[in-house]
Amino acid sequence: MALKATIHRIELQVSDLDHHHYAEHPLTVARHPSETEERMMVRVLAFALHAYEGPSFGRGISSDDEPDLWCVDDTGAVKRWIELGLPDERRLRKAAGRADAVSLYAYGARGVDVWWKQNGGPLAGLANLAVWQVPYEASQALAKLADRTMRLTCTIQEGQVWMADASDTVPVVLQSLKAPTER
Repeated sequence: MALKATIHRIELQVSDLDHHHYAEHPLTVARHPSETEERMMVRVLAFALHAYEGPSFGRGISSDDEPDLWCVDDTGAVKRWIELGLPDERRLRKAAGRADAVSLYAYGARGVDVWWKQNGGPLAGLANLAVWQVPYEASQALAKLADRTMRLTCTIQEGQVWMADASDTVPVVLQSLKAPTER
């Protein structure tokens, strides 16, 4: 018998001062049986960071054809493809060909450094790719906020991010590994 996804209900209030987006986002997040709480919370963080663009959750971990999150316009064109973790270079190349912009949020202790040393050079030519590293301490602290029902606030100001519930606040300082190139 296959394991089923765990459903998490999240009331996410985003105050993005950088993009002038202030809204409450009721989210239903299905956590795949192989997905950790850390990964799920990095997905929620990525949602908050792009809330101003109207992202939706893709099948991500269980699909080769969809990202973890994406922003699609009314015509079905993919405006932004959002990946998490340490994906294969081919997956990012495919995403860069399908979307106007690709954002990767890499996380996971020392694995990010090793992955970037192997993939940074080959990925440098993807003009529409941005790669951000989520510090290990931050992703671990985000995982501790995970619960089946959550009320979270996310404040974004001048590139600084704070994710909080009723009792804890997690500061997240993303490190840019690669910025998109001007066209």
